[in-house]
Amino acid sequence: MTNFDQQLEKLSNENGFIAALDQSGGSTPKTLEIYGVGNDAWSTEEEMFTVVHKMRTRIMKSPAFSGEHILAAILFENTMDKNINGISTAEYLWSKKNVVPILKVDKGLADVENGCQQMKSIPDLDSLLLKAKSKGIFGTKMRSVIKKPNQTAIVGVVKQQFELAKKISAAGLVPIVEPEIDIHSQEKLAIEAILKKEIQIELDKLNENERVMLKLTLPETDNFYQNFTSHPRVLRVVALSGGYPREEANGRLSRNNGVIASFNRALTEGLTVNHSDDEFNTLLQASVENIYSASIT
Repeated sequence: MTNFDQQLEKLSNENGFIAALDQSGGSTPKTLEIYGVGNDAWSTEEEMFTVVHKMRTRIMKSPAFSGEHILAAILFENTMDKNINGISTAEYLWSKKNVVPILKVDKGLADVENGCQQMKSIPDLDSLLLKAKSKGIFGTKMRSVIKKPNQTAIVGVVKQQFELAKKISAAGLVPIVEPEIDIHSQEKLAIEAILKKEIQIELDKLNENERVMLKLTLPETDNFYQNFTSHPRVLRVVALSGGYPREEANGRLSRNNGVIASFNRALTEGLTVNHSDDEFNTLLQASVENIYSASIT
């Protein structure tokens, strides 16, 4: 059985959640600030990425971070290109931690149009997918944002996501489709209704060789996305924390059966550079166990 087949088996059948470690350029300074590292710790973008790689390496090397509770981890391209203990990050995750490596492929968000942000174009997508495949990456992730219930704009977001998902699938990787809903939107319920319908339309168009994962904002109505969890073209439905504090994110998640976490801020909440390794590992272990428990309902 190939690594890909083993990883597919793990993601299809095992309990756990997906760790999101894919903050990229724009959000990295904020991530480091929360971790306790000020922007005086670097002077160039590359130095900043080296600093954030140290933080991510600390997380990934922690005994709390393993395939026992964590199914997969989403990486930023710069993290994929770096090494941990002398081997590539993707290889380290799979061979040492039994965690499936996934790559964030989008280049960030375009400007808001009609209450939605599509993804910027990804001109190097083909070469990026080839590189990812060569490094042992299993799947990809790409994010759009929806702020208002504009039908035409939401259709545009979903169509862009699925057009790219088909390309990614053709390259031999499994895409995570992430049309995030802004949790601060006053019209979140209306957005959810439109988004659910449009995702269903696109899922039903996929052929039997095309499978996706869906990464969705935790809904206002419990089990709102339940039908996606059993759709034959959906490998997993995962939830983003979206800015909810960990306790609220876990509470909402636990009420959505068959949906698992793909948390970023909620996973690393409370971790700082000044913690001793014991303190760091104890806090991360508690975070992992809480998110895992909410993911197996």
